This record gives sequence, C-alpha cells and structure tokens, in this order.
Amino acid sequence: MMNILHLDSAITGEASVSRKLTADIVAKLTSQNPTATVTYRDLAKGVPAIDGIWLEATRGMGDDNSAAHAAAVATSDAYLSEVKNADVLVIGMPIYNFAMGALLKSWIDQIARAGVSFRYTEAGAEGLLTGKRAIIAYSAGGTPLGSEIDHASAYMRFILGFFGITDVEFVAADGLIFDRDGALARADAQVAELAA
Repeated sequence: MMNILHLDSAITGEASVSRKLTADIVAKLTSQNPTATVTYRDLAKGVPAIDGIWLEATRGMGDDNSAAHAAAVATSDAYLSEVKNADVLVIGMPIYNFAMGALLKSWIDQIARAGVSFRYTEAGAEGLLTGKRAIIAYSAGGTPLGSEIDHASAYMRFILGFFGITDVEFVAADGLIFDRDGALARADAQVAELAA
C-alpha cells in the first residue's frame, strides 16, 4: 500500500497554484493506487523555526528537561514520523523572492537531525530516509525552474538527497505573470504524465 505525505506551504490560500498542483498530483497518485493513504499537513498554519532550545533538546545537550525541550522534540519527531512513514512526498513549493518560503525551510530544518534523517560516516554523509519518492509542485510568477535566479529547486533536490531521497521530480507552473494559462496547461500536462 502506498503512503503519501501531502505538504502545502503557500500562504495565498485558495488562490495558490502550488496547492492546486499538489492536490492534482495526489489525485493522480490515488486514482492509480486506490488503497493509498494520505497524510496532509498545511505548513502555512505554522512551523516553528529551530532555535537554541530545539538544538539542546534534539542533541541532548544540557540537563534541562523542561516542557519547552519536550515540546521542541515532539514537534520535530512528528514531522519526521510523517516522512518516515511515507513512500511518496508531494511538496508544494511556491517561490517567494527567488527562493522557497520560510515555512517550508523551517520544516526542512525541523527534519534535518543527525542520527535520524542523516548520519556522518568515515565515507561522508549518509541519508537515512531512503526508498522514497518526492514530487515537488513548483510555482513561480517570474522565476523559471532551473534558471540562474531559481534559488530553490537545486537546494530542494540537494537537501532531499542529503536525507537519502534521491528520486525527486518537479511539476512546474512557472512564468505565471507572463502567461498564466500556458503555465498552468504545461503543469497539468506534467501531472498527467506522472508515473504512479
């Protein structure tokens, strides 16, 4: 049975193109895998930024066993559990100011934990979240996917690979301010061609 983790991060609500794309991608996957389960998380509702308390709590530093430490670990563990249980991650990545939004970056920071999502060996870093597929719904007004002004997609491919998720593909609706209908049509065609 396929387990899908569906993440949205756009702050634009129902007007969001990336939200439309993630919903379409999940619909395509579930139509071809009727027994699939879907776990949904809307990162726009808030993702705590990592801080000193998070660092102490997740690395077992200091002697503080406070409620703040416990809450920091519980939040991070919840995000990690969702990723670990997923076979496919469908991630909405709208571009703001040529990069991913802060909420999506905070989610990445929450799951970037040595010994949990990656580890260092004598041979170098090793990702621990292997055997997963990621489909990124990329939406941008004027930042073409893979262009020199796109500071999000290469990082996303790298960091997921660092975690061991190397099967990464993008569905892109870019150039929306120039040709919205065309961008949406191209993205829809990419969704239609996705292998389930």
